[in-house]
Amino acid sequence: MRSATFGSMLDFSFALTPRASVPLRGILLAFGILATVHYGSAQDTPLISGGVGFFTDTNAGNTGYFPAFEPLLAAPIGQHILVESRASLFEFFEPNGGNDPGYNHSHFIGLTYLQGDFIASRHFTLVAGDYLIPFNTYNDRLSPIWISNIQDGPLIANLSFSSSGSGLGGMLRGNAIQREKYSIDYSYYYSARSANTQFAASRGNGGRASLYLPEQRLEMGLSYNRLLQGTHENFYGAHVWWEPKDTAFRLRSEFARGHHAQGYWVEADYRTKAFGGLDSVIGRIEPVFRMQQTFRRDTIVSDGLPLVNTQRADFGLDYNLPHNTRILTSYARQFSSTGNHNVWETGIVYRFLFPAWKGKQQ
Repeated sequence: MRSATFGSMLDFSFALTPRASVPLRGILLAFGILATVHYGSAQDTPLISGGVGFFTDTNAGNTGYFPAFEPLLAAPIGQHILVESRASLFEFFEPNGGNDPGYNHSHFIGLTYLQGDFIASRHFTLVAGDYLIPFNTYNDRLSPIWISNIQDGPLIANLSFSSSGSGLGGMLRGNAIQREKYSIDYSYYYSARSANTQFAASRGNGGRASLYLPEQRLEMGLSYNRLLQGTHENFYGAHVWWEPKDTAFRLRSEFARGHHAQGYWVEADYRTKAFGGLDSVIGRIEPVFRMQQTFRRDTIVSDGLPLVNTQRADFGLDYNLPHNTRILTSYARQFSSTGNHNVWETGIVYRFLFPAWKGKQQ
């Protein structure tokens, strides 16, 4: 479970609609400004983190190749302010087909988010800027390439008032109640409308509330957001996470409902401790299973979901190498009235983390 303070630091998925690209020099300038400022009263050293990976995807017989790089910066300013930003840089290659031996090529460079956090207490954090919308859990917790168990995000990952998964404005989040047997977290956000190529956003608002039971290691939550421009629409969500104590089993699930479609996904993964612990050759193996379905309420707007009822089952087998490196493999079978097809995916991801400069000894 991620804290409200650093909850938005890790997020991105190829399944989400990409943000409009910006020149590379703009990203380098933003990171350079943040990374070179020396904070006289800083209590912690800024951290540079992220992931680099290479992925392949064979969908209905068409194969693509995805080199990806996602740097992330978390820069504290004193004890109460944190500046967060992450960039996404990836390339896409696929064969031209036919008798042409060449490849089609495209690329994307852009900021996934850029925000400032004022951490008043564990109960109250004020977020301002371009932030990730905490609708359900996948968008702001599970979508980074170094966290996801399966390369593709769930089919309902786009089901929100913002297809990009981000908002431009402000958010309040924190721990509303903290007790020995339970805690309640909350978030409330408002997004303004923006036509800026980098910080494009829709006008809307919403929130999420979650109940966590530490003894059962069980989290349950509800989400809501509303589009406040054009045709006003409501979106509802619910999630359940369960990570039984003293095991390496995890169960995660979400349900989302919009005006035009709804759906759910359930994912389970497991690592055994029986053959020398999680760091043994056997313990590093991680089988994964995800089941998901989407249902149309009408076909007026897709909401980012398939235009027909769709079912998909993903079977993954990941391997957790030393030094924060993971190998991801999966096979999926997708069923719909427009046709059934297979999806084969492989990838390797390396997670890096280091300080921006050497910190002062206390």
